[in-house]
Amino acid sequence: MGCILGRHDSFVYPTWHSDPLSWSSPLDSRRGPLPLSPSPQRGEGERHTRRRAPSPEGRGGQGVRTTRARRDGFTRKVLAWYARAGRDLPWRRTRDPYRVLVSEFMLQQTQVSRVQEYYPRFLARFPDLDALASARPRAVREAWDGLGYYARASNLHALARVVSRDSDGTLPAEPEELIKLPGIGPYTAGAVASFAYEKPVPAVDTNVARVLRRVFFGKRETRNGKREVWQLAAVLVPRNGKRAWKFNQAIMELGALICVARKPKCPGCPVRPVCRTGQSPVS
Repeated sequence: MGCILGRHDSFVYPTWHSDPLSWSSPLDSRRGPLPLSPSPQRGEGERHTRRRAPSPEGRGGQGVRTTRARRDGFTRKVLAWYARAGRDLPWRRTRDPYRVLVSEFMLQQTQVSRVQEYYPRFLARFPDLDALASARPRAVREAWDGLGYYARASNLHALARVVSRDSDGTLPAEPEELIKLPGIGPYTAGAVASFAYEKPVPAVDTNVARVLRRVFFGKRETRNGKREVWQLAAVLVPRNGKRAWKFNQAIMELGALICVARKPKCPGCPVRPVCRTGQSPVS
């Protein structure tokens, strides 16, 4: 099956209402435990319009050079592959924001097979956000025991308490609101917005970043590589919410099963015809 690790949030993340060329970089939950209170409010009370990211053509030789036909070809190929090869995972069968959130916290640096074991047990004990919010910290820790990275459990519990107290138990739908909550990093905000609410926003974890770099950048390194990956992802993600859900799932699945970090399976890769790296073996 290859590498089937879960999510990684270690990338520069855009504030959605900002110019993509001046994205901010909030701290992520995988860089250490987050405080058990919401992060400072940013732009509260203001109305923001999410701008479509500019085309990722080269800017002074720094940007990735591609074409609409190539981007569209990539999207079609990865969606077609996912339709026939995507795994049937329990968190992909739901749009319940709480259940999606729990899965994303569990998948952080944890094997999918292990999360499949713990996910239903945790939900049986804490079936909704209010149940988790009212639980004792010790009970949450016991339910998490064996998954490791216990700061995730503390942050998830803190998040549940904040949302239960301040938002009547309803998770925000917009990524710029989600990212203010304890334990929510750049990828997780995009993932919850896309997978629970079908928002047409990018969700870039380590698997996605690796796929995009190999397909569109090749082996070259750029000074602004992390930002360029997010910019490209914002252009690639379909504007239709349901299609965006499938696209984000598909590209993650491709990175988890085919375009793995070591010894990628290039001969059987569905996007090899449009991949800059796949034309020659990856060491």
